[in-house]
Amino acid sequence: MSVLSSFVEALASGAVEVVDLTAPLHEDTPILMLPEPFGNTWRFEREEISRYDDRGPGWYWNNFRTGEHTGTHFDAPVHWVTGQGLDDVSQVPPARLVGPAAVLDVTARVAENPDFLLEVEDVRAWEAEHGPLPVGGWLLLRTGWDARAHDQAEILNADENGPHTPGVSVECARWLAAEAPILGVGVETVGTDAGGAFAFDPAFPCHSMLLGAGKYGLTQLQNLARLPATGAVVVASPLPIRGGSGSPARVLAFVER
Repeated sequence: MSVLSSFVEALASGAVEVVDLTAPLHEDTPILMLPEPFGNTWRFEREEISRYDDRGPGWYWNNFRTGEHTGTHFDAPVHWVTGQGLDDVSQVPPARLVGPAAVLDVTARVAENPDFLLEVEDVRAWEAEHGPLPVGGWLLLRTGWDARAHDQAEILNADENGPHTPGVSVECARWLAAEAPILGVGVETVGTDAGGAFAFDPAFPCHSMLLGAGKYGLTQLQNLARLPATGAVVVASPLPIRGGSGSPARVLAFVER
């Protein structure tokens, strides 16, 4: 039996489960909010064209508009100034949209400290238990933050000092960009950087360093709790927008049961 035939049989039998890591996209989908004078992305908006009526008796469809970085989405290298001149979302090689996943579970630590930052030693400790990060794969940071995805205020968790959400330290972002064999980083928060990353040096290190290194980001993921620490395969499917800095994406994981 061919490899693909075996895979299809495993899907049909349930030996391989498809787990949806995508937050549904709708008018109340939370978005990143930047302070003035910076521009902000559009929320998801929808306008009905017809719904089995005199505008179109046999069909239902809508127009919609939104930003490239709304909801569960893919960050292409060109999204950040450090990646200008690198791939836009339409230029990302298809083979780099599929890869193995390493899932780091820090939910308990985030529950104690919403400003938790992943450090290199945390990744090294994970590797000591599970083996090296996968070559050409994704580092998925499980924080439990997807439980807040239904509410703008809860997912941003902001006060007078700004958002308080978990992320990656400057040194860890530098290491992931320069030394780790991964394709990119996936998170459950609205952006790959921590809420306080605007005050880091450099600011927004995940964006600055990983995208500048030609790597990628995935945000607002859900259901990471259903993935094993190793062994899952992630498929990230952004729209191939020519010249696009990113795109809302359907992100799936194949998990052997």
